[in-house]
Amino acid sequence: MLYGIAAATAALFLAAVLAALLRVPALRLGLTDRRQRQRRVPLSGGAAVVLATCAVAVAGDRTGVAPLGDDIEMLLAAGGAVAVLGLVAEVCRLKTRFLAVGTAVAAAFVVPYGEMYGDAGTVAGVVSAAVGVGWITFVALAFRALDHADGVAGTVGVLTAFGVAACVAVEVMDGLVVLLSVLAAALTGFLMHNWPPARVALGACGSLFAGFLLASAAVFARAGHDPVVGTGVLFALTAVGGADVLLVAVSRRLAGRPLLRGAPDHLAHRLRRLGLTAQGAAVLLGLAAFGAVLTGVLAHAGVVDAQAVSWVAGGALVVVLGLLRVPVYGPPRARGGRLRGARRARRAPEARASREARRAPVYAPRRQSEARLHHPESGERRAGRPVSTQVNGSLRVRNG
Repeated sequence: MLYGIAAATAALFLAAVLAALLRVPALRLGLTDRRQRQRRVPLSGGAAVVLATCAVAVAGDRTGVAPLGDDIEMLLAAGGAVAVLGLVAEVCRLKTRFLAVGTAVAAAFVVPYGEMYGDAGTVAGVVSAAVGVGWITFVALAFRALDHADGVAGTVGVLTAFGVAACVAVEVMDGLVVLLSVLAAALTGFLMHNWPPARVALGACGSLFAGFLLASAAVFARAGHDPVVGTGVLFALTAVGGADVLLVAVSRRLAGRPLLRGAPDHLAHRLRRLGLTAQGAAVLLGLAAFGAVLTGVLAHAGVVDAQAVSWVAGGALVVVLGLLRVPVYGPPRARGGRLRGARRARRAPEARASREARRAPVYAPRRQSEARLHHPESGERRAGRPVSTQVNGSLRVRNG
């Protein structure tokens, strides 16, 4: 107990310090993300969370104070590999399909095949293992998508980490409880810099790492239990991320937009369109995550009936259907569009006059004077110069 408090405090402090120290190098290297109002937010928070979590967990394991165990060490190593893949994706701009394949390969090394095979037979065990790999990959990518707004990924990640740690504690997996507690503390330290207006962001490195550990730990906790109930519990633990992915997929499908092309159509974006502030959107999504995670923990522990998770699924579906009606692909604000149209209308005559002035010939006055000189009444042209008739007449009289 005492070590858990010390480890959580160390992880929180280390993540907060590293996020601040790595901010300047991330800005210089161009590892930034564009947020609202074109703010450049450095992606140094992910590396800070990964380094703090791994350092504190490995220190406890090496000193023997809080041994993790072979399975948890493999989980931490696979999570570190996923974090490196996310960092490479930020630097080299890898496509999402490569992240999905790499995360699935890492998940294949940590899925508890022995517990999933159980007594259900080999075929059922293989199917369960494949579903586990797919679920871990889905949650990791969904958690990466939650890093679309300030404070959302950190808030949801902390609440989910505590919820999954409670589920793991019911199964008496002490090493995994320590790892999740350290991760929750590291995310809290990161959230100190990520609360709106954010100074740092997770990026693919930290979001994939956190989502991978949380999803894998949840699969560990539900291994060997009823698969139907387990599916509901897993969804409840990560309901906010799942609802965000469903909302984005359906919205882009209906709008005829590419699925993997970024757009301001996530949960927090739509809540901001409804008038909420950035802090209000983060708090509201945090409350939604808290309710869903609490339901999942109680269902896993058997305190409430397993059908309670269906309320979470129904609530998520209602939220998705409601937010689909919020326009996100048009102009940001109708009032702003009308103002811009009025300004363009006022400037139209000036712009038209400016264009006509540019098109006017530069030497027009000279051509007009030459036209007057060529007029029959103005005289004749001799040797390229005009001579008036009066002058010619006087010269003829003088010369006889």
